[in-house]
Amino acid sequence: MESLIITLVALPLIGFLIAGLFGKHLPKIMVGGLNTLLVFISFCIAGSIFMNYDANTPVQIITLYKWFSVAGVPVDFALQLDQLSLMMVLIITGIGSLIHLYSIGYMSEDPGFYKFFSYLNLFVFSMLILVLGSNYLLLYIGWEGVAVCSYLLIGFWYTNEEYSAAARKAFIMNRIGDLGLLIGVFAIAYHVGAVDYLTVAENASKFEYNSVAIIFITVSLFIGAMGKSAQLPLFTWLPDAMAGPTPVSALIHAATMVTAGIYLIVRSNFLFTLAPTSMDFIMWVGLITSLIASFIALRQNDIKKVLAYSTVSQLGFMFIALGAGSYTIAMFHLMTHAFFKALLFLGSGSVIHAMGGEQDMRKMGGLKKHIPITYWTFLIGTLAIAGFPFLSGMVSKDEILAVAFAKNPIVWFLTFVSAAMTGIYMFRLLYLTFFGNFRGSKEQEHHLHESPLNMTLPLVVLAILSVVGGLFNLPHFVSHEHSDKLGHWLNKVIIAPIETQEVSLQTELILMGVTVAMFFVVWFIVRNTYLTKGKMALPENKYTGWEKLSAQKLKIDEIYNSLFVKTAESMGKAASMFDKSVVDGIVNFIGKGTQDTGKSLKRVQNGNVETYVLIMSLAVGIILIVNFLLN
Repeated sequence: MESLIITLVALPLIGFLIAGLFGKHLPKIMVGGLNTLLVFISFCIAGSIFMNYDANTPVQIITLYKWFSVAGVPVDFALQLDQLSLMMVLIITGIGSLIHLYSIGYMSEDPGFYKFFSYLNLFVFSMLILVLGSNYLLLYIGWEGVAVCSYLLIGFWYTNEEYSAAARKAFIMNRIGDLGLLIGVFAIAYHVGAVDYLTVAENASKFEYNSVAIIFITVSLFIGAMGKSAQLPLFTWLPDAMAGPTPVSALIHAATMVTAGIYLIVRSNFLFTLAPTSMDFIMWVGLITSLIASFIALRQNDIKKVLAYSTVSQLGFMFIALGAGSYTIAMFHLMTHAFFKALLFLGSGSVIHAMGGEQDMRKMGGLKKHIPITYWTFLIGTLAIAGFPFLSGMVSKDEILAVAFAKNPIVWFLTFVSAAMTGIYMFRLLYLTFFGNFRGSKEQEHHLHESPLNMTLPLVVLAILSVVGGLFNLPHFVSHEHSDKLGHWLNKVIIAPIETQEVSLQTELILMGVTVAMFFVVWFIVRNTYLTKGKMALPENKYTGWEKLSAQKLKIDEIYNSLFVKTAESMGKAASMFDKSVVDGIVNFIGKGTQDTGKSLKRVQNGNVETYVLIMSLAVGIILIVNFLLN
């Protein structure tokens, strides 16, 4: 088992080294094929472990070596295999290998092909360290690893200044969250004397329930999750991260980086359960983030931007579940979201590929007949995220709505509104892109074609998973034998479940009926608006009222720019003026004084012995006179 886990982690690293060191001199198909194969083998190893894994198996720690010890806190470089880490490894390597396969076709014409695959494999390796590390410091190393990789991948086309700025923005905003995570880890080490999960969990009961210390630690950890999982106020980097190649967007949004915050909180459930104040804070932040992101997505015209804001909103749903204490449901939505969001991003990449790089939906339309595989799979992804009955997204989101209702009917209503907006912007995207008349150029229309097999095959696989993904955690009322499987699987990891209020079966069925009715009403209205009446998307400056606010993204970027960027620039200018006028002035004054003194003394040091004798005589005379006067 130990050798399998080490091999599983090492394979993507080997791919990174081969592509990085030798990829430039190897054929593209060899670089892409080898790196895809290595990640796929990691997935196969994870699958074999899963097939032979007993849900009651205790946690396995694989210590590679004693790392260091400081102030009595030992830290080992060790991996931890349990139900949670195994679930994450399956998602990361499974979705990751499909995205690798897709990238062979998508990036085939790019001169930086080998660098791209090198970065992708390093990204997967970093994510595996993040989820398999046995302590918070190893998690932090993986956390920073994916941050560096995202910087490299988002700014992959770095000659474009806008793309480079997006990469820097993602990197800097994540640093703010990372500081919170680091403070939280230090606080854990200070109070518990350890940073490994097992020891911290064993000693968590020493914290006083809802005390200042536990609230401080959990809020600090959540600030880290805010940055990585793009929650208010640290969410604006994620839509801008669309600057990178589309497979990068799929990888970051679906299976890896943005889910790290969810994983952190579920992994630390033994701490968060002791801090209900922090849990409430998480729930409301998730709810507000979800509403804001859904609202902004309503009037975006860039196909990838719509999906990006959708990711922010869906992550908000997961945090609502976490805040309500339903860790299993949050992980369930994380899994189904990985399926349909990877599908939607790769589908949008197929659309962009067919359109010759065009991302503006106002210049699309009528693509259904030109790229049928992309259309049908994209339709399935849209139905899944919008909540079509019994598809994966509907099942997991419906469970979130149920726990939200049990927590607070107001929370349920606002979550329901956000879910309704999800259906509106996704059907708008679908109709503007695939229906109606083609609105692009003649050249684009001539170029339209379906993507190659290595791009459409991942779409088909993800579409199937988007349909059947809900089977992994059917609601409890379906049957005792087949329901809540994921809950049973994670039972050993979520060691401190919260006693959440549950709604009655009748109430749950009514809520489900309301959600399904909402789905069909939204579908009918949007279809009538964009297909029957033929409404078109407008330029930003043509919108008024709420549409203008949505199109302009509530001017949040402008507000941040005024509050933080310009303030920082003003402080920088003030510091520069102080440096030039005060610090430089003092230094220059001392320098000038020393220089003038030197010049004066230089006149005296002229090598004339008579002058030296005269000066010495005058000095001796002055000393004698002073001595005489003093006596």
